[in-house]
Amino acid sequence: MAIPRRLLSLLRFAASVCVVAVFLFPIFWLGLTSIKPLSAIYNKDEVIFFDFKPLLDNYQTTFVGSGGSSAESRQTLFDTGVVACSSTIITLCLGILAGFALSMYPSEKARLYTRWILAQRSLPVIAVVIPLILIFNSSGLIDSRIGLVLAYSAMNTPLAVLMMKSFFDDVPRSVGEAAMIDGASRWQTFARIYVPMIRGGIAATAVLCFIYAWTEFMMAVFLTHSVRMASVQLVIYSNVDIAVTAALSTVTIMPTLLFILFAQKHLVRGLTLGLEKG
Repeated sequence: MAIPRRLLSLLRFAASVCVVAVFLFPIFWLGLTSIKPLSAIYNKDEVIFFDFKPLLDNYQTTFVGSGGSSAESRQTLFDTGVVACSSTIITLCLGILAGFALSMYPSEKARLYTRWILAQRSLPVIAVVIPLILIFNSSGLIDSRIGLVLAYSAMNTPLAVLMMKSFFDDVPRSVGEAAMIDGASRWQTFARIYVPMIRGGIAATAVLCFIYAWTEFMMAVFLTHSVRMASVQLVIYSNVDIAVTAALSTVTIMPTLLFILFAQKHLVRGLTLGLEKG
């Protein structure tokens, strides 16, 4: 007996809600913990969900207070934002230019170069950390924002190139050819025709590169001492105060969550299509 279409739609909707609820529950619990008093967090008799008076003391201690964790958290978020935004801008510029060249001018060398880029993307971070430490130490880039920006840009550029190439591949060649027939130069065709047509793909690539830079832990641990990224600071706080850790974690998650909501319709396509074409 066939299931009615309306019932099937309701079942799919219910299943989707359950899956989303499972994945969002840790974020919900983190935000809830950040406004709990310590008596509710460390209650041994029962798990307290909503039976408590919400407090903002944890956020005040982390960001508004004077000295200690508050000063460290403000500086941590500032350093992380500067490094993540700077590396994302550099990565996008390189990715757009390289992706356009690989897409518009296909050749055997271009295909080999694309495969080489894919191999670089699959290289684990731990494999390059020790050489980076030696290079950065000898060049004076260790424990600096500039060093992290360069490291994150190198880490995310292969992803950006592959994604940009896939989006450029979908743009009809006839559009650019018509513009050049009308007198547009190659640069004008690139800047005024192709780039505006893939702005959704650019947004998706920017979101992913920003998230990877914002949450990167391995390079931040080994390449810095005084410059602390949010991921490293959270590990330090987790051994000190759960409430403060929850508050900082909630604030740290917000930028990535907002960016994902902003470009969600492009993200799945970018993650899959960018690695399927070669």
